[in-house]
Amino acid sequence: MSPVWFKAPAPHPGPDEVAQVVAGILADVRARGDAAVREHTRRLDGVDRPSPVVPRQAALAALDALDPPLREALEWAHDHIAAFARSQREALRPLEVEVEPGVRAGHRLLPVGAAGCYVPGGRHPLPSTALMTIVPARVAGVRRVAACAPPGPDGEIHPVTVAAMALAGADEIYCMGGAQAVAALAYGTGTVAPVDVVVGPGNRYVVEAKRQVYGTVGVDLLAGPSEVCVVADGSAAPELVVADLLAQAEHDPDARAVLVTTEERLAQAVVEVVAGRLRTMPAEAAARRAWEGHGEVILVADVVEAASVVDRLAPEHVLLHLRDPAPLAERLTAYGALFVGPSSAEVFGDYGVGPTHVLPTGGAARFASGLWVGHFLRVAPYLEVSPAGAAALVPVAARLAEIEGLPGHAYAARLRLPGSLACP
Repeated sequence: MSPVWFKAPAPHPGPDEVAQVVAGILADVRARGDAAVREHTRRLDGVDRPSPVVPRQAALAALDALDPPLREALEWAHDHIAAFARSQREALRPLEVEVEPGVRAGHRLLPVGAAGCYVPGGRHPLPSTALMTIVPARVAGVRRVAACAPPGPDGEIHPVTVAAMALAGADEIYCMGGAQAVAALAYGTGTVAPVDVVVGPGNRYVVEAKRQVYGTVGVDLLAGPSEVCVVADGSAAPELVVADLLAQAEHDPDARAVLVTTEERLAQAVVEVVAGRLRTMPAEAAARRAWEGHGEVILVADVVEAASVVDRLAPEHVLLHLRDPAPLAERLTAYGALFVGPSSAEVFGDYGVGPTHVLPTGGAARFASGLWVGHFLRVAPYLEVSPAGAAALVPVAARLAEIEGLPGHAYAARLRLPGSLACP
């Protein structure tokens, strides 16, 4: 049996001129710096800020002003994210081996010098994303961490997001968003010093900007609208499946929510429960628009076919609502993050149990990983060769250099022979 679409997504137009729009903004910021950032912020966000800088005292004041229960929740999330990042860092080791007598090779793990952490804005603050992006950079040992987020209607970053940035340890905070913010971080302006890597999720303009600045700076991944794929069998509760589908759908009207199931009765029940939930929502609600435009229900014959469908989709989040989830968990190979069993709510991953919620979307989980401490580290190899070791290497190196038409390489190798002009 081939997969059957019990509910298919609506057709959508192809890419628009996002790349062209973004290219213009990047070029403008690169040429005019702060003036261009200010102009694009005024044009796109309706806010005119003479400077994007959020003073450190203002950030600390926002942290101090938090309600105690909210601060406690943010500190709990911070501590768990940091603990998980430290465990990841400790799993990475410098290396040194003797590959031949007198020939030692190895690598060091070096943090980048500066990181730019982009935190999306939108209808509500996203302090969890501030923690998820800034904390791993700090754990990696990055010397300078700059954070930014777009202004709200009042011209400022939401104070809860600013507080989370301060709690996470951002050295600099800038009130700027969109492609102009990515450009400022990548190229620098009079106010913003350039960074080495830009990380964090965003809308399609932010994602396209990250794509275009890659090479000038490193980027973590190109994370677009949220995705969830629930795999369920007859043991699944329709209400719980729907809760997980719509929890992701409410992120963004372009979010993608997919159910893959072996049970037609469950598929029908989920469609009916979703319809009932959506009737209580306004037409403009993100979850409603996401489900109507991007929701899918796919019937499969068995777990093997389910694995094939999921790996082909390579979704951001995969949730296993299965009586025995272990076999499928072992079989799956392409996903951003996996949540095993019905108690493993994706929302727990969103809010700081440890692993990141900045994950690959759009099928990129086939080759990309979510944001982690390694995105802020460089693996720098080195080689140390003694005169005796060089004598053993010269014949091979010189022979291969000559085959490749590089006589200068061969000459440089032979100069390392004992008794040569360079190595008496």
